[in-house]
Amino acid sequence: MSLNHRPRPDKHDPASLAFATQSVHAGNEIDAGSGALRTPIVMANSYALPEDPSTLSWSGTDVPLYTRNSGTNQLGLQRKLAALERGEDAMALASGVAALHAIFFTVLKAGDHVVVADVTYEAVFRLFNELLPQKYGIRTTFVDAADLDAVRAAVRPETRLVHIETVANPTTKVTDVAAVARIAHEAGALVSIDNTFTPPPLFRPLEHGADLVVHSLTKYINGHGDAIGGAVIGSAELIRRIKLDAMVDVGGVISPFNAWLIMRGSVTLPLRMRQHCESALAIAEFLAGDDRVAYVAYPGLASHPQHDTAVRQLPNGFGGMMAFAVKGDKAAQNRFVSKLRVITSAVSLGHDESLIVHVDNSGPRVPAYPAEFREFGHLRFSVGLEDVDDLIADLSAALDDTFG
Repeated sequence: MSLNHRPRPDKHDPASLAFATQSVHAGNEIDAGSGALRTPIVMANSYALPEDPSTLSWSGTDVPLYTRNSGTNQLGLQRKLAALERGEDAMALASGVAALHAIFFTVLKAGDHVVVADVTYEAVFRLFNELLPQKYGIRTTFVDAADLDAVRAAVRPETRLVHIETVANPTTKVTDVAAVARIAHEAGALVSIDNTFTPPPLFRPLEHGADLVVHSLTKYINGHGDAIGGAVIGSAELIRRIKLDAMVDVGGVISPFNAWLIMRGSVTLPLRMRQHCESALAIAEFLAGDDRVAYVAYPGLASHPQHDTAVRQLPNGFGGMMAFAVKGDKAAQNRFVSKLRVITSAVSLGHDESLIVHVDNSGPRVPAYPAEFREFGHLRFSVGLEDVDDLIADLSAALDDTFG
């Protein structure tokens, strides 16, 4: 489109803006009192009432009233998240797990059935394998989400929700979101997707049939390793229900300070994701070419089982997450990690610094993992923003030190 015929962009109308511009301006308001260009941190738990408060809903979430319902910084962050994911509304909570639980708590009841990807975040696995069945009689079928026939066979008349991850944590299995959504909707079920590994601009599940999108804001959207938060994005009606049931009356609200930090971090999301993706692909190719490495699981590699799906679904990049292992036993994995001098051994992901953690894959979920994960364990590697040559040199030196 010629620039002369492009609709005029307006920072007060996020839909008129390109993604990078949304990342800067969406949700932000010039402070009326001070004139500050950025919405300041409003460390208040209560807001002034109008002269006649009788018309207010004490459970209202649209205007600041009480910070358990909504606060200034939370509202701004929610507007930005809705714009970035192209949803009608969003809800920010205290953590990614709080956001996941908020969906399950709101849309499910005793006797319902859920289909869940068999490789999923640990908290989700425990919720559906133990807590929700034991406490509420909610039944779950865990299924290989990349096998569409298996997903279709798992759906029952009482299925109310299908929950998957765009790119599975930690195996990096890629799910065909649009195909799973069609199967779920034909059965009258909702689809929720954890999109933490592939935030916009990499992927927007709502545009591929998902009903609800979850993010651990702690990870890429914040991007600086200094704040915890979670979010759910979707239709106005679904988000309204989740706000009332799981935020106002359960209370897992995000703090004003964390909302402000995440809002600040999200400004550089498009730039950071570009670097994460470029560096991760280069590192995955390096590791895959070294005989001392047992395997590399990264969707951008042609050897990845769902590479074709990833190419089609993730045209803007394959993310910054991979799993791999060096040849040898658990001690060899730990020895390799101990030799790293730039990459930090720590949990979490999506930070500015590269993080790696060794997991030996013991426990009840092992059968859902690929054979190489079960044989060698895995190193979950979050590629950061350091110079890619420094990262490759660090990995190469650690391989040399490990194998002599």
